[in-house]
Amino acid sequence: MGHWRDGTGTLYVLDPEPGAGPDGESRAAGIPLEIAASYRARTRGLLGRDGVAGALLLTPASSVHTLGMRFAIDVAYVDRRLTVLAVRTMRPGRFGLPRPRARHVLEAETGAMERWGLRAGTRVAIGRPDA
Repeated sequence: MGHWRDGTGTLYVLDPEPGAGPDGESRAAGIPLEIAASYRARTRGLLGRDGVAGALLLTPASSVHTLGMRFAIDVAYVDRRLTVLAVRTMRPGRFGLPRPRARHVLEAETGAMERWGLRAGTRVAIGRPDA
């Protein structure tokens, strides 16, 4: 995946159904994405916010906490190949355990990942405006 930098991008949820597209995968509508790759950006995450438009990608990361959060979030643990390992909902004031093999963590408002069809085994793609 190369070296990630703080910034914005687009998250695509890939549909693994055979015949969905020319390569067997179709892309869902693009989801606005914030990328937090620096230590400072990862540490801040969604703290102090009242919500998030789209999703936040923490990289590298294998666990998160919701101490100081104002709202519950959906958390997806993603491996190096951008395959979702697990999706969890976390209420404010919780610690998440580190997830083996996780390289990235996606965060979104509660219910968003279900609407997007994001679940264990789903692949995602990241589009960068500067790429």
